[in-house]
Amino acid sequence: MNNLDYGIIGNCISAALISKTGSLDWCCLPNFDSSSVFAKILDEEKGGAFEILVSDDYTTTQKYIKKTNILVTKFSNGTDTFECIDFMPRYKNDDGSFYAPSDIIRYIKLISGTPVFRVNYAPRLEYAKEETRVMAKPRFIKSITEKDKYDTLYLYSDLDFKKIINSEEIVLKEHAYFLISYHEKILEQSIERSYLKLQRTRVYWLNWSEKTTSYKLYNDQILRSALVLKLLSYEKSGAVLAAATTSLPETIGEVRNWDYRFCWIRDASMVIKVISNLGHKRLAERFLQFIIDIIPDKDEKIQIMYGINGEKELTEITLDHLSGYKNSQPVRIGNAAYHQKQNDIYGILMDVIYQQVLKFDSEVDNIEGLWTISKSIVHIVNVNWEKPDKGIWEFRTEERHFTFSKLLCWVAVDRAIKIGKLINKTGKNKKWIVLRDKIYDDIYKNSWNEEVQAYTQSYGSSDLDASTLLMESYGFIDAMDPRFINTVKATEKELCNDGLMYRYKNKDDFGLPSSSFTICSFWFINSLYKIGEKEKSRKLFDQLLSYSNHLGLFSEDIDFESKRLLGNFPQAYSHLALIETAANFSGGITKEEKLMETIHH
Repeated sequence: MNNLDYGIIGNCISAALISKTGSLDWCCLPNFDSSSVFAKILDEEKGGAFEILVSDDYTTTQKYIKKTNILVTKFSNGTDTFECIDFMPRYKNDDGSFYAPSDIIRYIKLISGTPVFRVNYAPRLEYAKEETRVMAKPRFIKSITEKDKYDTLYLYSDLDFKKIINSEEIVLKEHAYFLISYHEKILEQSIERSYLKLQRTRVYWLNWSEKTTSYKLYNDQILRSALVLKLLSYEKSGAVLAAATTSLPETIGEVRNWDYRFCWIRDASMVIKVISNLGHKRLAERFLQFIIDIIPDKDEKIQIMYGINGEKELTEITLDHLSGYKNSQPVRIGNAAYHQKQNDIYGILMDVIYQQVLKFDSEVDNIEGLWTISKSIVHIVNVNWEKPDKGIWEFRTEERHFTFSKLLCWVAVDRAIKIGKLINKTGKNKKWIVLRDKIYDDIYKNSWNEEVQAYTQSYGSSDLDASTLLMESYGFIDAMDPRFINTVKATEKELCNDGLMYRYKNKDDFGLPSSSFTICSFWFINSLYKIGEKEKSRKLFDQLLSYSNHLGLFSEDIDFESKRLLGNFPQAYSHLALIETAANFSGGITKEEKLMETIHH
């Protein structure tokens, strides 16, 4: 496997990655950020997997059931055919609550003939730090680790336990099932029960997809991306994860390997903005409640990221016993970036709060909490906007006056003023307008480089940065302003490589990257479209879509040379930028939203 040829399944509690040959190579239970029970993706020998093994005369194909997050891997030799239907149950109970257990069901569906397969069932609990013993009990197969830390996993099936454990041949004569559960089941498990869960989960995803705004262009890609973003939302708290994995490297064999199973305020806010534009209001409300819950004090600085249950300390450690993806060490859990100061997060969060109030002002339940946060953010911006920071790309070296951070400080104050108007709280507007204009003038003067004829990465610098392409979409500058057009063109000249973008090229802590940051390529395509180069932008967009994996999924990075996917996967950031760009090709926001905006203004 040369690419990230994986499908993701999940139920908003956890997720799993399944290879195009049907091998379950990554899953953490009971939650997204728990220790792994399968981690072959991070160590082919030690990590642990649940493989379905067939002889060489079988071919495998893989696809999602349309409009769902249920993955089907088909094995066929022409005569004998079966499917492995993988999903994590999620559906509504009669009382309105969600049934979303820490379970994976692999429903084996006989299509024709008498297929023969073996399974390699090899869970490795607790990141495979020590031996996992697997034993057959009367009702289930139990996996246990107890030397360093006690943990267990249960496998239910109607197939022969001995054949499963010993990886012996299984002749399929009727449908069968495997159910992996973090918890021991109280009720008796059966093929009928698994089938019922499959159908209920299917209906859940079909209903969710039906509520998603449809577009005339690229609708399938928009919906698949929306389904990915939904999978990366955590039901219990409202947090949104950056990705489902840790330590998938930005470049093979290098050390840019990070744990992305956390909630970055920036990524999550952008996701929420896009998802609520697609009609999913509940997701937005739950995330905003998560924000209210993690910011209890009015003067408490907002961290750039939190654990998915609101944890504030995310201590980074390395797992040296794992060889890493394609031998790219280190494997890290936790993320030291939580200490960093990045002033752009305030504006991004304020923009999302503003979008929600604009769309649903009479229905936003937590408006008082959000207004308190809005006032606090303006206070924090007032105190901090003139200070340097680490910037959107989390430079681990010196702090600078990054254009993007300043831009988003301006956005924070601008949106607070607009929220105040919407909810008739304009007492602070006079003071806030002075602050907003001061930040605007500062950016206009100090971020523009006459020599380069562009807005640059930081004050006094001649280096270009893909993040300045967002100045137009945040309302700082008009798309047809010569300064913006020049910035887009200069950025293309400096950072574009065969339609793929560098984030920046100037020296950072790790040297020039050999992979493109996927979201930046979408930003660039969007900017081209905005400045009127529509045909060129569509062509580049189609080219970029062709670099997704076989299921239309994107990771964080794309290798410039080979075009293979790299970095954590699937990446929320990449999919939200895909949706935004595709939606613009369809004429941007829908008629209903335009009508709403007209009413509000």
